[in-house]
Amino acid sequence: MPAPYDAPLETLFLPFSASNLRWPQGPVLFLRARDGWPLGEHATASQLVCAQSFRPFAEALERSGWEVRSEQVLEESSERYPLVLVLPPRQRDEARALFARALDLVAPGGQIVACQSNNEGARSGESDLQQLAGLGGKLTKNHCRTYWTAPQDGSHDEALRKRWAALDAERPILDGRFHSRPGVFAWDRIDPASALLVEQLPATLAGRGADLGAGWGYLSAEILARCPQVTALDLYEAEARALALARRNLAGSTAQLGFRWQDVTAGIDGRYDFIVSNPPFHTPAREDRPDIGRRFIAVAAEALRPGGQLFMVANRHLPYEQILNESFGKVHVAAERDGFKVIVGTRGGRA
Repeated sequence: MPAPYDAPLETLFLPFSASNLRWPQGPVLFLRARDGWPLGEHATASQLVCAQSFRPFAEALERSGWEVRSEQVLEESSERYPLVLVLPPRQRDEARALFARALDLVAPGGQIVACQSNNEGARSGESDLQQLAGLGGKLTKNHCRTYWTAPQDGSHDEALRKRWAALDAERPILDGRFHSRPGVFAWDRIDPASALLVEQLPATLAGRGADLGAGWGYLSAEILARCPQVTALDLYEAEARALALARRNLAGSTAQLGFRWQDVTAGIDGRYDFIVSNPPFHTPAREDRPDIGRRFIAVAAEALRPGGQLFMVANRHLPYEQILNESFGKVHVAAERDGFKVIVGTRGGRA
C-alpha cells in the first residue's frame, strides 16, 4: 500500500532539489521526522539521524532503515550537525521550543531547514525562525512554505533561545494535581469528552484494565482514584512525550501499572477485565481518520475477556455503530452531552 502524500515532507527538500542549498557531507539530524521517498533521494542510512516521538511514524522510519533516537539521547549527546531538518508542529510554544533545540544541535556553519503547510502555521514558523536565528531564504510549493537560516556563526539571540527552549517544559496544571506540557492532546485542561466518560465509569470496576490512547494519564488517574478494586492498569499511548507525563502523574499509585509506547491499531497483548478509551480520530497532521477509532474498538474487543467491558467516548457523529455491533454482544449509549457520546460494549462468549 503506497504511503499517503506528505506535502510538507516533500517540500522540505525543495531547496536541495532546486539547488538553493547544497546537501552536506556530514551527518544530518531530522527533528519530528517522517518517512517518505524524499529521504532516500538525498540521505544515506549511515548519515541521517531521525527524532520522532510518535510511535507509528517512528516505526515507519525504522522499517525503512533509518536510525531513530529519542529526545533524551539527543540531549545527552555532544554531537552537532551541519544540517538540521525540522517539521514543526502546529502548537506554537512546542514549535518554538523545537527551533531552540535545533539551534542548540546545529554545528557552527550549519543550517536549519524547516517546512510547514500554509494552514499549519507556516508564516508564523518562518517569522519565529527569523527572529531566533536569521533567515537565509524561503520557497513555497504544494501549499507549503520551506524556510531556512543562513549558516550559523553564534550571532543568534541566545537569550531568546533559552526562553524558547523552556516553552514546552513539563509544568503543573489543574492546581498542581497533574503535570503536562504544550503539544500533547488537551495539555492544559481536562477535555470535555474525557470528563463525560469519567462520569459514566462505575466505581465497581475491578481487576486488570487498560487505557487505550492514555495521553497524559487523566482517565487512568481517575480510575485508580475512584475504583479501589482495580489491581492493574496498562496505559497504551503512541506519543512518547505524553506517556512520560502519564508515568509521572501516576507515580504514587499502588496498583500494578504498565506504560506501553505502542500503536494501538497494530494490536495489543493481554486479556483485560475492562478497557477505557477516548480514541483519536485524526493524525498529528490533523487529517480526519475515523478508521483509527474503528480499529481501537476492534482491538479492544479482541483484548477483553468474555464479559469484559469497553467504556469509550467519541464525537456523536462518528460512524462507530457497525464495528461496535460486530465486535460486542451488547452495546448501549450510556450518555450524550456537548456533541459527545459514551458507549459501553460488553464482550460476549466469543470474540
